[in-house]
Amino acid sequence: MKTYLIRLMVIIGLSAGQSVFADTGDWLVRIGGHQVNPTSNNHDIVSVETGTMLTFTGTYFLSDSWAVEVLAALPFTHDIKLIGGSKVADTKQLPPTLSMQYHFMPNNNIRPYVGAGVNVTLFFDEGTTGALDDNHLSLGTSVGLAGQLGVDIDLTEKVFLNFDARYMNISTKAKLDGVSIGKVKIDPWVYGVSLGFRF
Repeated sequence: MKTYLIRLMVIIGLSAGQSVFADTGDWLVRIGGHQVNPTSNNHDIVSVETGTMLTFTGTYFLSDSWAVEVLAALPFTHDIKLIGGSKVADTKQLPPTLSMQYHFMPNNNIRPYVGAGVNVTLFFDEGTTGALDDNHLSLGTSVGLAGQLGVDIDLTEKVFLNFDARYMNISTKAKLDGVSIGKVKIDPWVYGVSLGFRF
């Protein structure tokens, strides 16, 4: 691990550019894909499975290091299975997230950053099948905190590659035929790869 960290620092040092990549008023737009990986202990009865979808982010720089980011996406689809059993439902969700970010080494070609903010997850189009066929499932909106680690790597002066990992506090109240069946704690790690553009 020590050798790996030394190599990483050497690469970052050698990649230093001569000017700040983004400054006050600049925009970064990223288009890519994210995978939502829910925690394994969602609920006593059911488990929410992984979902992957196309995502978009817009980042506005307040200075050369501080920025505000908005995450948007096409709807994610998640299967819902009985613990150790078969699929009984599915749902779609949208996870708009607003984050404040700090970008390290803004004059380098490799720029790590951290972020923290608020996530709102909207569930819709819940469907049931198998053991729950002909039952009505509903999942409530979730509001929670979100944290982020990421890195931008220059490909050209205005085009870059982005990798990021996020943790989102997502918990939804579930009802079956109008009767509460408790909270489903999804609390996922979200991993993404995107192509970015600076304006």
